[in-house]
Amino acid sequence: MTAMLGLVSCGSVTDLRVEAFADYVAQPEVATLDVRTPEEYADGHLPWAANVDWKADGFVDAVVAAYPRETPLALYCRSGRRSAEAAAALLKAGYTSVSNLLGGYVAWTEAGKPVSSYAVETFFTDGGSPVDVMLIKHGTLAVRYAGRTLHVDPVGAYGKATDYAAEFPKADYIVVTHEHGDHYDPAAIAALTDETSTKIVTNARVAQMMPPSPVGVIVVANGDVLESPGCVLEAVPAYNYTEGRTQFHPKGRDNGFVLTLDGLRIYVAGDTEDIPEMAELHDIDVAFLPVNQPYTMTVEQCVNAARVIGPRVLIPYHFGSTDLSALPALLPTVDVRLRDMQ
Repeated sequence: MTAMLGLVSCGSVTDLRVEAFADYVAQPEVATLDVRTPEEYADGHLPWAANVDWKADGFVDAVVAAYPRETPLALYCRSGRRSAEAAAALLKAGYTSVSNLLGGYVAWTEAGKPVSSYAVETFFTDGGSPVDVMLIKHGTLAVRYAGRTLHVDPVGAYGKATDYAAEFPKADYIVVTHEHGDHYDPAAIAALTDETSTKIVTNARVAQMMPPSPVGVIVVANGDVLESPGCVLEAVPAYNYTEGRTQFHPKGRDNGFVLTLDGLRIYVAGDTEDIPEMAELHDIDVAFLPVNQPYTMTVEQCVNAARVIGPRVLIPYHFGSTDLSALPALLPTVDVRLRDMQ
């Protein structure tokens, strides 16, 4: 009977067939790990799965550094063999709840389950709960925490196409930093909006441009703070100050945001230079800083901003052809993660 339900006991590792695995990874406390190579992961993976290559040196150390041992882990590979080996190694390293997808990614796709092309970074709150950040493209992110999803600047047609209606369920929150077309996309917002529940947070200019919303739009300006259970959202300044650039993002119009989730603080800067107000930010765990001069920061400005803010992790975003390769060496005390965020 147990096998028919999709669960097979395998020592201390729990092997799950596709349907049971899908139900399991839907639980907000579970972290999903794709243990295939980065190349396999880039070709497609389970939605919200992070990548840690089992065959790479230091696999166990990498997982231990990123995931508390009490975190329930759900592993998969192409067919289930590598993930079974990885699961056994993690149990030996002290993890108490490790599951493995029987048949792996092949079985998942053969069952017609959804896949994603967007990389995911996972962080943890002070209470040990996972916060998944999906790096969709350019200035576009999605954050998942405690069963709720927040989208930042969802845009469909800009850069690589994103079909929000097909690829994502409805959002709990949508945050729009400002009006430019690579940040504000009415069609993407409509595709993500549940007319009875989705909350849209933006500045006054975007609110004027938006069609009427049945649940309304929450307008925030620099310094405003919104609170909901387990979540605090602060609107902070985002603007250009360099002569010849101020027309791109005038002071006082646009917002960056600091999202606090049970003590974990994520700063999404929006389109800005290294403005003086960054000195007022504190205890930032993860910072997303834009690096595409002349519209936002130069590499030098990004370095200065990171030194002022002092984040634990820096993920440059909103860049095009800017060469970011020097950033890790220039910021030796910061975990700089260079990701595909053109």
